Amino acid sequence: MDIVYIRDLRIETIIGIYDWERETRQIVSLDLEMGTDIQKAASSDHIDDTLDYKSVAKRLIQYVAESEFQLVETLAERIAEIVLNEFNVPWMKLRLSKPGAVTGSQDVGVIIERSK
Repeated sequence: MDIVYIRDLRIETIIGIYDWERETRQIVSLDLEMGTDIQKAASSDHIDDTLDYKSVAKRLIQYVAESEFQLVETLAERIAEIVLNEFNVPWMKLRLSKPGAVTGSQDVGVIIERSK
């Protein structure tokens, strides 16, 4: 299996449990690895034969920007469902982080791995 990835996709959204987090948009960062087979695309050199990371990114930007979850865990699971089901990806790994959420740390978040 090959991997198509997106690293440090930054999206503004409402996320968090505190009152101020429900009123202020924050940045979340996504690192996404998606299992696929790139051989057909490598042979044809045509975008229709591969997992189009731009399409994945656009879909996730739209979804995350419109979401208002309290927990990063919930957001991560919903992102996984979109990637697996809408883009027919058999396996994915997601690192979802909130930069600056904890004083003194670069970021905090979750890492999940899901498959069909």
